Amino acid sequence: MSQNGRLNLEQAKSLYVDGDFYTLGRMAHEARLGKHDRPIVTYVVDRNINYSNVCECGCRFCAFFRPVGHSEGYVLSREELSQKIEETLKLGGTQILLQGGHHPELPFSFYEDMLGFIKSRYPIHIHAFSPPEIVFFARRESLNVKEVIARLKIAGLDSIPGGGAEILVDSVRQRVSPRKCSAAQWLAVMEEAHAQGLRTTATMMFGHEETVEDRLTHLFALRDLQDRTGGFTAFIPWAFQPQNTAIRREPETAVSYLRLLAISRLVLDNFENIQASWVTMGPKVAQVALFFGANDFGSTMIEENVVAAAGVSFRLSVQEIRRVIESAGFLPRQRTMAYELLCDSAGEREGKVL
Repeated sequence: MSQNGRLNLEQAKSLYVDGDFYTLGRMAHEARLGKHDRPIVTYVVDRNINYSNVCECGCRFCAFFRPVGHSEGYVLSREELSQKIEETLKLGGTQILLQGGHHPELPFSFYEDMLGFIKSRYPIHIHAFSPPEIVFFARRESLNVKEVIARLKIAGLDSIPGGGAEILVDSVRQRVSPRKCSAAQWLAVMEEAHAQGLRTTATMMFGHEETVEDRLTHLFALRDLQDRTGGFTAFIPWAFQPQNTAIRREPETAVSYLRLLAISRLVLDNFENIQASWVTMGPKVAQVALFFGANDFGSTMIEENVVAAAGVSFRLSVQEIRRVIESAGFLPRQRTMAYELLCDSAGEREGKVL
């Protein structure tokens, strides 16, 4: 450790590359217990709603998007949106995640109106519009990021997801997603969101064309921003799924995923929550992740389209998520986006933020 007790880049690389796998997992689990000593693993009941799949980015890792004019392109109608939200609420959902492509023909007012439509009808938390979308809105409408976030917040935006981070190194982004915002722009959107009182998550998609050094640069950039703002609620790393994409390589192994998860917990010492990715790795690997630094099992994913388009389609109900958590020796508890615990099956209520 460095003099201030934190890992520096050189130490993190040594641990990540050369550290014994089980020792690394033990260290990460101990760090997790240092923040969450109660045997609780949280999850959120929500739905990913992709309001459109039309996108002009053409990212090489994406199997979901369709170009303008494609016969499979769509924009959800208000009726379709309502149906999805009503189903989510009936299933006990507390939030929706709204994400779409960079649609060149939709004005900014479309997104404001969509938020207003939802908020005027449904008591649900809206977690929406990742940083590349916000930068796209700003550029298209000749606004600055501050104005875009302020207007979305007025319209009903509650928090911002960490999507579109991929790897926060521009040389990598230029190869895999050259039309998306830069690493600095992604971080600037999050900093501005935090300044305006919005909480956000952070992600990493790894296992495509980045190096070990790139992965660590990403983690330290997040740690530095969290030091300044404290606005991130959680970090979610997930492994790139190459099927049906323009990037040809073998998918990451379970061991590779767990190593990355563990070093994330150790580097991101100012993040309270690290999320396991059962959506990409499956429930068994996600269960092991609870002993490699993760304290959260993520979303029930009532609907998920982006990862599924790459040929990976794990599905878990709330009951299955709870069973997986319990069989690992933990107590499952439903949470909000801000990690407030909700009533469990026995009706116990806790307002404590983890």
